[in-house]
Amino acid sequence: MASPRMVLAIDQGTTSTRAILFDDSGMAEAAVQQELPQIYPADGWVEHDPEEIWRATLAVCRGVLDKARLAPTDVAAIGITNQRETTVLWDRATGRPLHNAIVWQDRRGAALCRQLAADGHEPLVQARTGLLVDPYFSATKIAWILDNVAGARDAAERGDVAFGTMDSFLLWRLTGGKVHATDATNAARTMLYEIHKQDWDQELLKILNIPPQILPRVLDNAADFGTTEKDLLGGPLLVAGMAGDQQAAVVGQACFAPGMIKSTYGTGCFVLLNTGERAVPSQNRLVTTLAYRLDGRPTYAVEGSIFVAGAAIQWLRDGLKLIAAAGESQALAASLAGNSGVYLVPAFTGLGAPYWDPEARGAIFGLTRDVGIAEIVRSALEAVCYQTRDLMEAMASDGAAQGTEPPTTLRVDGGMVANDWVMQFLADILDLPVERPVVTETTALGAAYLAGLKAGMFQSTDDIAQRWQIDRVFQPRMSADQRESLYAGWKEAVARVQTQAK
Repeated sequence: MASPRMVLAIDQGTTSTRAILFDDSGMAEAAVQQELPQIYPADGWVEHDPEEIWRATLAVCRGVLDKARLAPTDVAAIGITNQRETTVLWDRATGRPLHNAIVWQDRRGAALCRQLAADGHEPLVQARTGLLVDPYFSATKIAWILDNVAGARDAAERGDVAFGTMDSFLLWRLTGGKVHATDATNAARTMLYEIHKQDWDQELLKILNIPPQILPRVLDNAADFGTTEKDLLGGPLLVAGMAGDQQAAVVGQACFAPGMIKSTYGTGCFVLLNTGERAVPSQNRLVTTLAYRLDGRPTYAVEGSIFVAGAAIQWLRDGLKLIAAAGESQALAASLAGNSGVYLVPAFTGLGAPYWDPEARGAIFGLTRDVGIAEIVRSALEAVCYQTRDLMEAMASDGAAQGTEPPTTLRVDGGMVANDWVMQFLADILDLPVERPVVTETTALGAAYLAGLKAGMFQSTDDIAQRWQIDRVFQPRMSADQRESLYAGWKEAVARVQTQAK
């Protein structure tokens, strides 16, 4: 009997849950997707229904197997990638969540973060975890649930509660509650994980009053995460790969050499620079994190996180109803000769790197009577590119301090990269070639590669790198004067929404 040559990737994102089947050449054979409703209980709060995510995960996995007419025996393994930092606590006996999932964008932990900083804990957090003290990360979300859900803390102290990011929650459900585990990249985003010693940090757990017994076991990104219950997908399947979405994209983009850099454009935008075996501390309010961990050996990265990228286009579509579909944005932007001085700062849930201002809020500047839908749509697309430059400049400054050369190209992926206008403007505003691969769903592809590594479909990271294929390179063509004038307008707009100094 022939060996199975397919990997099933579960991509549980912020706005949708998808299942994609990849073959052994790294090409997608079939995909099924369900949109995920967003819940906004209060200003700056964002939640998801974990049960809705579980139902959608089952539905898309079953749907993609049906679509491809495959049996479980045709699939070598499952890889899981997920929205990072999003936090769930559930009852170990029933599997039921104690509360809605608190999403990575959620800012309800801001007050606790201010207290941690005031108490002098930020240097310790940064030294141990590589992260800044910010409600973006999981730790303050855990603390909020323990302190605000009736009975949660007592149950957690008794050992009756499990914590996980979405990967861990889905793994628990897929294995029928037999496995409570996560991978090193997701653990590294909790603000509780010591990235140098590769273990949960007991001192930080005490400071945040989080019982260690709620935490999952931490494994490599390519590992035996357990086997699915046979009745869920028609037969047992090995879960063999797991990574947070941005780290999965690093693998999918084959950024395995130090100095390689990728930027993913989904709900948010995330730029990761591979720094190899060195965990490089940032002097420019970026974070030091894990790129991946294979065979027990960590590879590190410097990361910049933009909270709102594609989410701004979703807001134009669903909130303002200026467009009926995201695809309309390219033609509207291209219809204009310039931006008419209009800038959108999409700080809907605060500003991410390098500003880290959770209290900032969004604004549109430069409005006049002759500004219309096209100008506002274009300003949202431009904002993604300006924010990327913010991150790239911070990384260049960090790199210069470390004596490393700046990157010569930027590899891009995610849903927004199908927009040629955005990619050209990105190359122009960065003054850097932008490389778009053939397979742009590199988050799911990275999860598939990791599972395939463990299952023996791929032999090494070099084997994976040989499969990366370029679709198009966007070369910068804007004049330096125009580039700097546009970016200066952006910096002025950002300064006007900031509530605290950089």
